[in-house]
Amino acid sequence: MRPKKSSFSTRAFTLVELLVVIAIIAILAALLLPSLASAKADSKRIACISNLREIGIAVRNYSIDYGGMIPYGPKAPPALNPADFYTSTGAPTSLISFQSGNPVGLGLMLSGALASQPKALFCPGSDQTVDSAAQLKQVGIGQSQSSYYYRHAGNTNLVDLPTNTVTPNNIKLDSLGLNARGQPIRALAVDTEFLCPAGLAVYGVLPSTHHQKRAVNILFSDGHAATRQNSDGQFTVTLSAATLVDSFQLIMDVFERADSQP
Repeated sequence: MRPKKSSFSTRAFTLVELLVVIAIIAILAALLLPSLASAKADSKRIACISNLREIGIAVRNYSIDYGGMIPYGPKAPPALNPADFYTSTGAPTSLISFQSGNPVGLGLMLSGALASQPKALFCPGSDQTVDSAAQLKQVGIGQSQSSYYYRHAGNTNLVDLPTNTVTPNNIKLDSLGLNARGQPIRALAVDTEFLCPAGLAVYGVLPSTHHQKRAVNILFSDGHAATRQNSDGQFTVTLSAATLVDSFQLIMDVFERADSQP
């Protein structure tokens, strides 16, 4: 006796049907991937804002311990080679330690106000690979950089001059004064958006950008941090051989634009 045929018949997909399914999956992926990438970028930007807020709290705590002053100095050592990135005391900088390993700028808080969260000095939205642990290990040994420009003071000279009168006495957190445009100084730290010629790599000068150069996060002196759009490149420092002497002024220009942000 022949077995009865099942009422359900098994049928394989045809090639055309498989291609249609694959095409639908590809279309869905094309629709979803940009959203996923955008969500990932947003999460990194928000984490960056959180880091800046931590830095803001640390600066406030530092100022309480040091008579109201923000982290400043120490005095710039003699510039011995082009890889020395801090040649003028009080210049805006992303450094946290000198070639000698001595802390500078925001790095002055690593043994105190930032001791428990040192990685707050590094933005998770960097467009380049950054080993924050390796950078922090350099503090005390050699030159090290964070992800943020720190205003420090108002000096934009390429090297210290005998007439340089920038001192810690006029940079108290609650009375920062006016910038060169006559506006109140408000921005203390900002994402580095820095572009430079490839030829400068031999001196250790490399591009350092964040958030696909589309936005920057800014820490203001009252402790709050916020995102501002950079679609027009207003917060990007583009260094060339012709602008090398004005490099600190270009960074200060970014801070002064940030001062005027709502």
